[in-house]
Amino acid sequence: MPTRRLPAGFLASALAAVLAVLASSSQAPAGTSALPPGAIAPSERHRLVARRVGMILEDTHYRRTDIDDRMSAQVYERYLDFLDGQHSYFLASDIAEFERYRLRFDDMIRTGEIEPAYLIFARFQQRNRERIKFALAQLDKEPDWTVNETFEFDRAKASWAADAAALDELWRKRVKNDALGLLLAGKTWSDASDTLRKRYDRVLKRVDQVSAEDVFENLMNAYARTYDPHSSYFSPRNSEEYRIQMSLNYEGIGASLQLIDDFVTVMNVIEGGPAAVAGTLKPTDRIVAVAQGDDSAFTDVIGWRIDDVVQLIRGKGGTLVRLRILPGGAAPGTAEKTLAFTRNKVTLDAQAAQKSVHTLERDGRSYRIGVINVPGFYQDIAAQNAGDQDYRSTTRDVHRLIDELQTEKIDGLVLDLRGNGGGYLPEATALTGLFIDRGPVVQLRDAGGRTEVLDDPEPGVVYAGPLAVLVDRFSASASEIFAGAIQDYRRGIVLGQQTFGKGTVQNLVPLDGYVKKPVNGQLTVTIGKFYRITGESTQLRGVSPDVPLASLIDLDDVGESALDEALPWDRIPGVPFRSAQREGFLPATLASEEGARAAADPDYRWLVADIAAVDQVRKQTAVSLNLKARREERTALDRDRLARENARRVALNQPPLKTAEEIKTDDATDIVLNQATEVMADMVGGPSKGLAPKTVSRTP
Repeated sequence: MPTRRLPAGFLASALAAVLAVLASSSQAPAGTSALPPGAIAPSERHRLVARRVGMILEDTHYRRTDIDDRMSAQVYERYLDFLDGQHSYFLASDIAEFERYRLRFDDMIRTGEIEPAYLIFARFQQRNRERIKFALAQLDKEPDWTVNETFEFDRAKASWAADAAALDELWRKRVKNDALGLLLAGKTWSDASDTLRKRYDRVLKRVDQVSAEDVFENLMNAYARTYDPHSSYFSPRNSEEYRIQMSLNYEGIGASLQLIDDFVTVMNVIEGGPAAVAGTLKPTDRIVAVAQGDDSAFTDVIGWRIDDVVQLIRGKGGTLVRLRILPGGAAPGTAEKTLAFTRNKVTLDAQAAQKSVHTLERDGRSYRIGVINVPGFYQDIAAQNAGDQDYRSTTRDVHRLIDELQTEKIDGLVLDLRGNGGGYLPEATALTGLFIDRGPVVQLRDAGGRTEVLDDPEPGVVYAGPLAVLVDRFSASASEIFAGAIQDYRRGIVLGQQTFGKGTVQNLVPLDGYVKKPVNGQLTVTIGKFYRITGESTQLRGVSPDVPLASLIDLDDVGESALDEALPWDRIPGVPFRSAQREGFLPATLASEEGARAAADPDYRWLVADIAAVDQVRKQTAVSLNLKARREERTALDRDRLARENARRVALNQPPLKTAEEIKTDDATDIVLNQATEVMADMVGGPSKGLAPKTVSRTP
């Protein structure tokens, strides 16, 4: 989850402690634990960074907890969970051998002697290779599909395998299940075994591509996540990825890539980027080699990790990169072509706020409902600090979109924050300020009980019309601040599902001083909690919607309450604020009208029935490995799915389908968003006399 950028005056003492830690330059002796020949080993930089991470966590985290023997045991367990959370690689004898390290993780991070963690990883890497080689051997002979046996795929609470024979049995079933899934998709055993052989070979290759930095990142996160779920260590590479997500720009050629069968494949060319301007790079093209500048040698990248290839392609704006391309669809051995691009700034507009207009016909009147999708709370801090007057931010983008929608004469506005996991905290207060005149937005509290109130940064209102905020279980942090403030001010209605429940504040700490590209990575540390202006925390409980809407997201599996080491819910005194008078229907009335409409809406009834079916599948922890039984299960699921779809189609006066294969899975209709626009129409003009009015058009 993204970290928060805090106001300069908040938790000054915590930041001072961080700076003091970073200033420390004491060196600890190198570790003495012997690693097996060829094993990945930590560097001196890793030992230094480990000591810094430990001191920062102890000195600045909200919990104010020392890394002692008790926490050492917790870190040890979390590290094992990161490596083998499904208990499918390590043997019980391995775990017994590792027990000598259980109470050493506190000493390790203080001294920087982190070799024991690398020893554990070396054993994991060994077991990983053994398991994949065993899996490959299983493909030499077709399994007996008539045997009545089951595969337990959820082993998080299972015991460690007693010996290699027990692991062999587990993996025999795992391979059989993988193959069975392909047979159910219509493949023969020959095709399925070939597919799995390629898949397992790729996994085996990835085992040997793990770097010391990968191991270190896992280890540091074992410490950070033992404090709480949102404290994290970012490697230098992932620090840059975080910056890109927060600023929505980077310097490169503008192409999204994916690793497919050992080839880094172009999935999309980003509009406005150098590759799109040149028009020579196409989706499905495969990158086989990369070279820098006009005359440097090409580096073959087939089989490389995708993030390593990305690092070769990205670079400073104005520099040249050359790609050797195998055109999409061409067979290996086809003549390759060389493309040259001058790197430039690439803007990720697809991840920025977007608008659309939904038109509803109701009782002889048309309603134009504006919708703004806000996928995150972003801000280009580097551009702002450089004095760029046109720097990118969520609030600026939404302000512009509101202006455009108001010229299009909308009757009401829905802000869609579903899936919005948060971002920069100041953007939440600034966005709230577009809808309220003035006043407090959120309270921040540190570990010492000191509280700071953040106000609407600018007086005045950009949009004063009817407002609804659509959320789901993945709406978190800054999204919850915004939704809670709109709800508390009675400025609008919150629709959807109970939100995530992340009510903690993180500070981003570069581990080698405040430089543009941290060499040693960054640490996000939870240093406070935020509270609504009523005094209630959103931690664990989130924001409850005024009008609930259906969702496929399971509240038990997703959310702060499902995470280990989550901080507790509490409340503090509220602050004075002036709430608005609700316009239109009260929340209870709107919820009642929506319930009646949803019950009569074939699309919504279908969604609710589909959710119930998915919930039944979610409860399974094991599956049959009998091919006939699995086919019968698949037939029953398809039959039920077809019945649900045809019930909807009949109610919509559409012809029924004959088979489940005819059901389109890429239907763009957003049933929940349609219901949200219906609620907005209720707010604007009252409930319809009909039970299920329809959205008749949508304009992007």
